[in-house]
Amino acid sequence: QVQFAESGGGLVQPGESLRLSCSASGLTFSATPMRWYRQFPGKRREWVATITSFGLPSYEDSVKGRFTISRDNAKNTCYLQIDNLKPEDTAKYFCNVVPPSDEYWGQGTQVTVSA
Repeated sequence: QVQFAESGGGLVQPGESLRLSCSASGLTFSATPMRWYRQFPGKRREWVATITSFGLPSYEDSVKGRFTISRDNAKNTCYLQIDNLKPEDTAKYFCNVVPPSDEYWGQGTQVTVSA
């Protein structure tokens, strides 16, 4: 079955960077558009970035310029580079297909930005 495993989160200071990874299995990854989402405590997941199967990215307005989505089809992995992290980026980050499937949500990876 389809599974996603997110990793790369952690506790960082404002201004630092992280690269999140989403390892996929059970699907033809190279043909699958992918999305990153984040969930703030007590809130619903919200869209952050999308990458098409051809590698074309798009971003939610508030993260443009700091977030970079990419993919490595040979590794069945999607990435989210986050630069200049801010406390308001503190959330759990998830990946999923486009549109997202409730069956495919992984455990996510926690990003905490604090001085």
